[in-house]
Amino acid sequence: MNYLKRSIYTLFFAVLLVSCKQHEEARRPISQASGIFMKKSADRNKKLVANEEDVIKKIIKSNPKIKYYATRKGYWLYYDEQNTTDTATPRKGDIAYFNLEVKDINGKIIYSEADLGPQTYYVDKQDIMMGLRDGIKMMHKNETVTFLFPSHIAYGYHGDNKKIGPNQSLICTVTLRNFVPDPTAKTAPATGQVQNSAPKTVAPKAAAPTKKDTINP
Repeated sequence: MNYLKRSIYTLFFAVLLVSCKQHEEARRPISQASGIFMKKSADRNKKLVANEEDVIKKIIKSNPKIKYYATRKGYWLYYDEQNTTDTATPRKGDIAYFNLEVKDINGKIIYSEADLGPQTYYVDKQDIMMGLRDGIKMMHKNETVTFLFPSHIAYGYHGDNKKIGPNQSLICTVTLRNFVPDPTAKTAPATGQVQNSAPKTVAPKAAAPTKKDTINP
């Protein structure tokens, strides 16, 4: 009888051990599959970016009379109207007033200026398209610039959930009408400052030259 019990217990533990090993082995391919999926996804994204850039480069090549500029952020631009007199560009916290027209990469209008209306943007403090966020900071007042944005710095894989589809390159024409400092962003007086004290005279500093984020086309 004792022998039978021992045999049953031995068989039970053997089955349990085999079951645990099978469970552990069954989990291994999940991790491997996940790694393979991530690699395929990264390769697919690289191929997508390369294809979009090839299309944009063909557009540039087909328009030799237009001077395009390539930026370090991975988009291209050209000037419809350039302001070479002013040197100031919008900074973080400034309020930018501009008009915008959005086309697909074939030049078909998606959103006209009339559709969108006058735009107001608090520089680097509002969530807008990544390409516009960078491009507006390169512009001078009263300039009109056309940007060619690959999808990864436009609306990406999800589009805008309206007229712009997934992974869609865009041509955006921006006219920067004006930009001003935010009037509500005044510096508060330091703690303990005497309000009646005479203001100190500070010699004005020369404005630092504006560094444009462009390289040769």
